[in-house]
Formats: sequence, structure tokens, C-alpha cells
Amino acid sequence: MKPASFTCFIAMAVSSAVLAPLSLRAAELPKSIAQQAPDATLTIPVVPANPQPANSSEQVTSVSQLSDVRPTDWAFQALQSLVERYGCIAGYPDRTYRGNRALTRYEFAAGLNACLDRVNELIAASTADLVKKEDLVTLQRLQQEFATELATIRGRVDALEARTGTLERQQFSTTTKLQGEVVLGAVSVLGGDNAITSTEAERNPTLSYRVRLNLNTSFTGRDLLTTRLQANNVVPLGQTTQDATSPTGVRGLGVLGTNMGRVEFDGDSGSQVGLALLRYRFPVTDGTDVYIAGTGNGFVDLDASSQLNPYFDGGAVSLFALRNPIYNYSFGAGVGIRQRIGTAAEINLGYLTPTANNPANRNGLFNGQYGALAQLILNLSPTSRIGFTYINAYAPFGADIQPDDPFNLSATGSNLANSNFGSPVSINAYGISGTFQISPKFALGGWVGYANHNYIGQGRGDVWNWAVTLAFPDLFRRGNLGGLFVGQEPKLTRSDLGFRDRDNSLHLEAFYRYRINDNIAVTPGVIWITNPDYNQSNRDAVIGVIRTVFLF
Repeated sequence: MKPASFTCFIAMAVSSAVLAPLSLRAAELPKSIAQQAPDATLTIPVVPANPQPANSSEQVTSVSQLSDVRPTDWAFQALQSLVERYGCIAGYPDRTYRGNRALTRYEFAAGLNACLDRVNELIAASTADLVKKEDLVTLQRLQQEFATELATIRGRVDALEARTGTLERQQFSTTTKLQGEVVLGAVSVLGGDNAITSTEAERNPTLSYRVRLNLNTSFTGRDLLTTRLQANNVVPLGQTTQDATSPTGVRGLGVLGTNMGRVEFDGDSGSQVGLALLRYRFPVTDGTDVYIAGTGNGFVDLDASSQLNPYFDGGAVSLFALRNPIYNYSFGAGVGIRQRIGTAAEINLGYLTPTANNPANRNGLFNGQYGALAQLILNLSPTSRIGFTYINAYAPFGADIQPDDPFNLSATGSNLANSNFGSPVSINAYGISGTFQISPKFALGGWVGYANHNYIGQGRGDVWNWAVTLAFPDLFRRGNLGGLFVGQEPKLTRSDLGFRDRDNSLHLEAFYRYRINDNIAVTPGVIWITNPDYNQSNRDAVIGVIRTVFLF
């Protein structure tokens, strides 16, 4: 019989014993292997360089010497063959085999190497009874019986190798993955007045979209460069723009004439593709991440807010219900730091400006519009946390701003709360936000936000907002989400200029996100704004939304 055939036979016997599974003495492993963790794994088996001789003084010569192996064990015969006929498998020093213990790849390599060494010894010694005739018959029968399966496996391996080679040659990038999101939104005003004209708002249903393509690049496995391309055509229901002819310095536009009730995915680029986000995050230590923001970033993109309202930031259908609107006081380019203090707390710092690329006067990194954030988050439990936020911001006005540039200090709320009254505005904003997981299927959350607006040269004003959120994870089905929301959008409660929002208004919202599968979710929702723009002369605005999100 050829040595190669005999080696194959022994390898099959080793495989049978492995199903036991196989356990070896630590002494049988090289030092470098024996010191590895018990659950260590490798991509390929590694054969030890210097295995212990098969005839070691501790070598078991009979399966009966193993105290925990019984003739009734299903792998008894395979183990008996390896121990008594070939002498290449041993137990532990305490004469146990521990057949139900998990096998590591190191141990398999050591056992296989020991058996192969024993085979070589038998061949070199020209043992007369090297292989029994019935063993050869058994091997031949197995080869014939499984010939089809073996051929199929060889074919699949060859095909897999070919496909892997093709992917390696044609892959887009070795460092970058493409992540896409498509939002299709059906939106309609179902009732209510235009906040400026106090006349009935248009009730034209619309169907629009937002497409985002994220190129996520990692150079070290721990860092992340995000490059987002975006196109959308979602016309906002209301928008505030600067108007020097207005006594408040702003002009309300759109169907609703106010930022109150905006849907969360609105924005209109005229279907033109643009660079919407450029951000690089990298770790400095295990607990410290640094963010370099190129363009399009908000404080949410510096991981400063989403964890404080996890169910609604991604579930709510209105912009106001996503997060405390004080986070909207600046955007653009800048830097951020996230410092984790064990598992108990973290500190967030951030600085953003939309004029970082402009070297002209009253622009650049530090001489134009900006927002600076400092935040402490306390982790009350793995799913409950509370955050304390301070933001200092500045928004210019005048010759540096075009008349129709959007002017949305907090992006939501009344026209007066977003007004600059014809002057630059310096802002100090404070917020408390949190989410408390009451049970696996119910979470209570909310926030309070206060901002002091200094209308430079004219006086000051106070802007307040608050919200309460009720989230119902896995409602009716695992992966779905129900949400109820009530709050007050940013309201100018007092100012030195004689302007303020005199009436009360509530933002009420309900939604249900139904997840069809991991890649498609449909969310119907309704937004109800009482006394739009804090004017009780305006009839309540009701907005219906059906949002479908596709992820790929």
C-alpha cells in the first residue's frame, strides 16, 4: 500500500475521533500554543513544529485507561482504534479524555500532526501488519459511496474560488462600503390656516423623495470617513426667510407660513445631487473619539443628540419631534470630541460653522456664524440616560446675508422665535433631554430647552420649548415602533422689543413604523398643530404623512 493512501486513512480516523470531540494534554502542545486562550481560533489550521513523541511516558496505550470513556459512547470504536492500534491520541494527565469538551483548531492541528508522525514511524519500521485488509475494503467502499458528494464539493470549492477571485479584481474599494437610503414621502395638509394670511391652507397632496448614498470608508478598522451624496425634492410646508423690510426681519413662506409642523425629511435641492455630509471620525484612545467635520454637519452628526432620543430620532415624522431644537443653532464644518467616562457618563464638545471655507470679512472659521456645544450625558442604565446641554451661537444679519437666505435659528417653532429683528443675534441655549426605559416595550422621554437671544443693539428675548415622548418598541410585532408625542415648539415668551408669542400652541403627533423586513419600513403618521404660529385666530393645522424608507 502507498504511504499516501495510508496517511489518508489515518486522517479519516482522526476526523472520526474529532467528532467525539478530541481533547489533548496541554503537555502535548508546543509552548507557544499551550499558552493560547482555550477558545482561540485561526483562519487555517497550524501544525505544531515540535510535537511530543507518541511514545511519551504519559502516553495512554489502551482506551480502558481513560476513566471517562465507556464502551457505550458513540465514538468509542474510533477512539479505541486511534489509541490502541496507532498510538497517537492521549488523554489528560488525570487519565480523563473529556470527550464532550469543545475542540480548538490548535488542538486539532496537534492531534493530526501526532498521528502523521506515528504513521511515518510505522512506515519507516516496515511493520508487517501495517494495514489490515478490511481497512482497505472499508476505505474503498467509502470512496465509492461518497464519490458524487466529493465531486460536488470539489466543484463548489472551485466555483467559490473563482467568484472570490473575480470579486477581488472587480471590487469597488478595499476600504469603502456603499450604504444607501431612499425615502418616499406622501404628505398633505388635511386642515388648518396659513399662519401669515390666516386663510385656509392649500390641501394638495404631494409625493416626493430624498436619496442618500453614504460612502463609508475605514482605513484602520476603527476610524470612519463618511461621504454623503444627496438629492431631494421635498418642498417644506413652511419656511422662514430673511426680509429686511419686515419689522421682525423675517418673512414666512410656504403653505403653512411657519416652521411649525415641518416634516423631518423635507428639503429641496431641485433633484440636483450634492455633497450633503463629509465627516471623519477616529479614536485617540479607547474612550475618546475625535470628529473632523467637512460640510453639512449638525451637532447630531457629532453623535451629540441621537442617543438621548433614540426612538424618535429615526421614528418621528416631524422635524420638531426628532430632538431638542437647540441642537439646530448651527451646522457646517468644524470639530467635535466625544469622551466616554467608563460606562457611567460621557462628555461631548463641538464647534460648527457654515462659513469655514469663506476667507471674506465676517466669515471663515471664527469670524462668522457659528455654534459651540458642551454636553454631559449620564448613563443611568444601558437603555436610560439623561443629558445636560449648553450651546453658544452667533448668527449675523445684513450685507453678509442674501435677502432670501433661509433664516431658521432653531429650524422649528414660530416666526418670532426664529426672527432676528434685523440685527445679528448672539445666543446662549440650555437643554435637558433624556430617555427612560420603563420596560422592554415602553420608554418615556422628553426635553426642555431654553435660549436667550441677544438681538445685538436692540435687546434680548427668551425662547422656550419642551416635549414629552412615549415610545412603544416592538408594538404588535418585533421590530415595529409606535410613538406618541406632545410638546411646545420654540416660542418667544418675552423680548425687550415689544414682540412675543401671546397665545398657546401644542404640537401633537402619533406614528407607527411598520418594518416589512430589515430593508423596508413604512411609517404612517399625523401631526396636529393647535393655534399655528401661536395665534388663536388660526385654525388648527393637521398634516398627514406616509413615509417609506428603503435601506440598501
